[in-house]
This record gives sequence, C-alpha cells and structure tokens, in this order.
Amino acid sequence: MRVSVFTEPHRGASYDDQLRFARLVEAAGYEGFLRADHYQAMGDDPGLPGPTDAWLTLAALARETERIRLGTLVTSATFRLPGPLAVMVAQVDQMSGGRIELGIGAGWYAREHTSYGIPFPAIGERFDRLAEQLEVLTGLWSTPLGETYSFTGDHYQLVDAPALPKPVQVPGPPIIVGGRGPKRTPDLAARYATEFNMPFKSVAETSGAYDRVREACARTARAESGRPPLVLSAGIVVAIGRTDAEAQRRAAPLHEKSALPPEDPVVGSPAQLVQRIGEFAEIGTTRVHLRMTDLSDLDHLELIAAEVLPQLDGAR
Repeated sequence: MRVSVFTEPHRGASYDDQLRFARLVEAAGYEGFLRADHYQAMGDDPGLPGPTDAWLTLAALARETERIRLGTLVTSATFRLPGPLAVMVAQVDQMSGGRIELGIGAGWYAREHTSYGIPFPAIGERFDRLAEQLEVLTGLWSTPLGETYSFTGDHYQLVDAPALPKPVQVPGPPIIVGGRGPKRTPDLAARYATEFNMPFKSVAETSGAYDRVREACARTARAESGRPPLVLSAGIVVAIGRTDAEAQRRAAPLHEKSALPPEDPVVGSPAQLVQRIGEFAEIGTTRVHLRMTDLSDLDHLELIAAEVLPQLDGAR
C-alpha cells in the first residue's frame, strides 16, 4: 500500500507552513505530499493568511525536497488554459527531478470562481473542457522532439505548438482523475489517467466507483492498447489520536459548516486507520491519500508514521 498525505492549504496555511509539513512528510517515510488547488476557504473561517497558488507552491517544494512525490488533488480545469498548464507542470517536473503528479478535475466550487472573476460554465461544458484539456496535455507531452502539436476542439485550439518543455517523466507526469461522477469521470480516467481516485467516501461507495472505472477500461480497450492498469486510490479523512479525546480534538474541524459533500472519516486510534486501509486494500486499492486538516499539527503526521505505516505492506 502506497501512502501519501493530502492537505488543504486554503483552510489556512502559509508557504512556510506547507514547507515544514512537506519536509516532515519526507522524513517520516510517506510516499508523497499532494495538495488541493483552491483559491478560497469553504466555510465561514477566512483561512488566514489566505490562499497559496498550488503550482507556485509545488515548484518551490520541488527544490526543497528530494524524494517525495508532489502533486495536486485536484487542479481545476477552469483555472488555467491547457497549453500553459502543460508548460507549467513539465517545468515543475524538471525542477523536481521527475516527481510530479497532476490530479485534474472539472472544477466544482462556484464561490471561488465568482470571487476571483474566473468563468464558471455549466457542468456539461466544464466536463467538455476537462476532456479537451486532457487531450491537449497528453498530446503536448508525448509529441516527439522537433515536431509540433496542433489541436482543434470546441473550446481550445492549438496551432503548431512546439510542445516544449518536456517533462522528465515519459510520456508525462502521472495523471490522476477522480470523483464521484458515474459516467464521464470513469471514461476520462480510462482514456487518459494513470490513477483513479475516489475521494473520502465509504469502502462500499468506493468499490462501486472502482467497478464503474473497470467497466470503462473494458469499453475503451485500455488493456489491448498496451497501457498499464489504472492505479486505484482512495482518499481518507483522518483524525487519529493516542486517546479518544485527542482524536475528537483533531476531528473538530470536520463538524464545521462547509461546502464539501458528506465524507466518511476515520476518527479514532491508529488501529482503526490500519483496519480501514485494509478494507480498502480488499477492494483493489493500492494507494491511499490521507487528508490531514491542520498543517501545524506535526504530531498527527508523526503519530501515523510511527503507528500506522509500519503495519502496511509496501508502505514507504
């Protein structure tokens, strides 16, 4: 089981907070540090000192870490044009020595778009744009050196793009597509992704999502095309403590009003988290992203590293 940490800096974290956390993620033996890509907190708390841009942050962390995987869960396709995004991600992949992963989705939080003047089309168009972005990103990265790339879609048009710079990872950084959507999300994951992620839901709901993705892989003849099987991952919200009182203290932010959909957190002991990860492993999960709410709570990170990671086969 591969274990990464997922954070939400829009809740309130400076770059220095994230750097301190990411360095401990690396020292404690986790596989990766992934962060949300949001420009606004989702509750009444303003999330001081304010948002940090995901890709600016990851570029800096790429130079300040040595081993851990770095990426987004997930970048919103509404935030950036696909051509510049391909350049950005490839450059950060170079800066990290080939440790970058791009989680990308259609975008969903209307309030931050309104706040910062970002267009927010209807959901059907957002998924259309996501599909075109995935085609452009993979097309640019896989274009051979010395050749150009062109694309004509309903929303994006590229003409003779030099398709540079190239990422270190070939044919490109791993792409993570995830979510609860029953139709288009599984198809996009099957066609373009390296990893499918089901975020923060129950084992039963996650198993159903995996079945839909497996069916989409069969429809798109993914195996016959020679592409490797999708990595199946799960997000888990965690509030772990040595005592019940400690776990409940860490769970307190989960009870605050938020725009997030209902989740299925693990609140309790390290043994309970080990059990939940084992249940996910039984349905085919090979990677988990543990969502920790407070980036200043380094003890939470260390507790899970000491009491949970050693009990998981293959965890780094």
